[in-house]
Amino acid sequence: MDQAAEIGVTGVQLIGGEPTLYPAMSRIALHALSLGIKVEVYSSLVHVTGEMWTLFATPGVTLATSYYSDDEAEHNAITQRPSHARTRANIAKARQLGIELRAGVVEVLDDQRVEQARTDLVDLGVPGIGFDRMREVGRGVRAAGTTAKELCGACGDGRVAINPDGEATVCVFAGFAEALGNVRTTPLHELAAGLPQARDTLISQGMPDRRALGAGCNPNSGGGDCYPHVCPPS
Repeated sequence: MDQAAEIGVTGVQLIGGEPTLYPAMSRIALHALSLGIKVEVYSSLVHVTGEMWTLFATPGVTLATSYYSDDEAEHNAITQRPSHARTRANIAKARQLGIELRAGVVEVLDDQRVEQARTDLVDLGVPGIGFDRMREVGRGVRAAGTTAKELCGACGDGRVAINPDGEATVCVFAGFAEALGNVRTTPLHELAAGLPQARDTLISQGMPDRRALGAGCNPNSGGGDCYPHVCPPS
């Protein structure tokens, strides 16, 4: 985090897995804030303690989550956990507390209640709602398998994903691509210098070139940007 501040990083996203289950999440977030770095916590909002609500309400911290359906049974079938009630209740609580939150509606099933999910989020007061289909990357891999064509096209465009073991990649969903290196052995600024080449490699493998298409990564566009900027595939 110190290296990130030194090279001018202004925002980080804490994701998982599930970041609220990581014991050091609050300490990491507060350290980032002390360095002038804004923090977004991307969570299922199932396990939220009182200490976490205090953190989430801290200036400079925002929340993001995924929402699959207004129907509890459908949402739980997709997450494979009885998560809907707690996720929805905590979305409502976050908005009641004035905590900035955005949500992504992810289409996983045919005839899924995605429009109803979006309406439910609007009714809960969520101002930023994105939409995406489930992509064949990460935990979303089904029949097609992971290829660069499944990426949204923003990989390598000024962002680095740091895995728990220190390995740096162009995106949390591009784990199949060659790593940039490891922050435990290589300074972050040197790893970031490899982003253009890594991006060009992914484009040569079929990843859409968003810049050539004039497409940006807009969290509120609802245009199908992939996670972590709008919503995760799974």
